[in-house]
Amino acid sequence: MKRRQRSCAALFALLVLAALAGCSAGEPDDGPDDDHGDRPAPTTSRAPGSGSSGGTGRPGGPHWQPRPGLRWQWQLDGKVDTGAGVPVYDIDGFENSAGTVKELHDRGAKVICYVNAGAWEDFRSDQKAFPKRLLGERNKGWKGEKWLDIRRLDELRPIMAARFDMCREKGFDAVEPDLTEGYRNRTGFPLSGDDQLAFNRMLARLAHDRGMAVGLKNDLDQIPALVGDFDFAVNEQCAEFEECEKLTPFIKGGKAVFHVEYALEPKEFCPTAQRLGLSSMRKKLELDAWREPCG
Repeated sequence: MKRRQRSCAALFALLVLAALAGCSAGEPDDGPDDDHGDRPAPTTSRAPGSGSSGGTGRPGGPHWQPRPGLRWQWQLDGKVDTGAGVPVYDIDGFENSAGTVKELHDRGAKVICYVNAGAWEDFRSDQKAFPKRLLGERNKGWKGEKWLDIRRLDELRPIMAARFDMCREKGFDAVEPDLTEGYRNRTGFPLSGDDQLAFNRMLARLAHDRGMAVGLKNDLDQIPALVGDFDFAVNEQCAEFEECEKLTPFIKGGKAVFHVEYALEPKEFCPTAQRLGLSSMRKKLELDAWREPCG
C-alpha cells in the first residue's frame, strides 16, 4: 500500500529527524509547500456497521456521531491490523476491501474511509476522471500529486461523489477527506478562505447524503465556521504547535477529535490532550500499525 501522509508540518518533522539521524532513506523527494500546512505533510446503499459506538449509517438517514474520548487507530500503510482492539479505525478507502471493513465491523468497530480530496494522485484508479485543467502545482514532497482547483465545484462534485460512493459501498461509516486546507498552500490557483469553506461544506454534504459521518482534517482556523458541518475532527501535531485549544469547539459540541503526534513523547502531550478531551496517540510518520495511545 502506498502511504500518503497529509501535513507539511509532519513532513518538516520527518526531514529534521532524518537529518539528525544522518539518514535520508524513505524521505519524500522534495520539501513541503510550507512548514505548517494542511498536511501533515507523507491522499447504492450499504449495510450499517455493527460497531458499539452507535449510528445507523443508512443512506440519507441518521449517521454515526463519534463522541469525545473514543480510542482509535489510524493506519494508512501496510495490511491493516484488525486486532488493535479499538472502537474506531481510520484506513485508506482505495486500498482496503469491503471484507476488511466487515471484519472490523464484526469486531465491534466503526470504520473511517480516508480519501484525498484536495489533490490529484497519479496512482489512484480514478486518476483519469480529473480534467487536466483542474490540476495545479505539484504538491511538493509528494511525487505524482498535484493540487486541485477547488473553486470548480461543478466538476469536482461528481468525482468526489464517486469516491464517497466507493466508501459507502464498501460499508464505511465515515469519511476523512484530506487536504482540506489548500487555500493556505501554493496550489497554482488564487484560492480564498471562502473557496475553501464552500469546498469543505460540499464534501460534508456528499458524506451526509450517503448516510456517512465526515471529519474535518486540520484546517484549524476555519473550525468556528465549519464545526456545525462536520461530525468529528482529525488533527496532526496540535500539541507540537501549541494549537490544541483551537479544537475545543468540536469537544464542546460533543464531537470527537482524533489526534496524533509524531515527534513528541506521550508524556509531553497526553496530559493536555486528556484535559481537553482529545482522542490522542503517538504514531510513526508512516502511519503503519504501531500506536502509542494516551491512557
